[in-house]
Amino acid sequence: MAKVSIGLRGWRFDEEEVFDEEGNIRPLTEMEDDTVYRLVRLSSILGEPCDACWLIHGEENLEQANAAQIVYGEPMAEVVLCDEHEADFLYWFREEGGDEYKGSGDLPDAFHEWFLEGNRAPEGYGGLEHVQEDPDNLPEAPDVPEAAEEEGIPEVDEQLQEMEEAEREALDVDTDALDI
Repeated sequence: MAKVSIGLRGWRFDEEEVFDEEGNIRPLTEMEDDTVYRLVRLSSILGEPCDACWLIHGEENLEQANAAQIVYGEPMAEVVLCDEHEADFLYWFREEGGDEYKGSGDLPDAFHEWFLEGNRAPEGYGGLEHVQEDPDNLPEAPDVPEAAEEEGIPEVDEQLQEMEEAEREALDVDTDALDI
């Protein structure tokens, strides 16, 4: 079973779980809960600026920041990065003890603190080799609330209401306009 990244590199999905034989996204009820959660989260972080660029340029100069291409961490506790800053994150994670935050909600803050202290990967530090096949050709996805209704599963809005308020605010998803 092939693993694929969707939208951003980093999070990997089982291709057969997400896509049917024709390459269309499967109904949400056929996917694991974690997969659905990650896909929904991806829809809200696509197009966001790289965390490192955001730290360098600040909120007032975001037009100078690169768009995120890579995501590391867990949903709601992720670090999004451009190609230029991926090596910094990997160096921090592999060589500077960042792996102690693996799976932790503290991962983004810990990386941000390290980066803000002026730390960077040494010149020439290698990142990961990514295989990209048609990265701009993303599949058409169903409207999540519509698909949920068609599949007879609880509305996404109801699921979001069950989340704690802080989780909902951090997720920052407009479920009426949600498109995976």
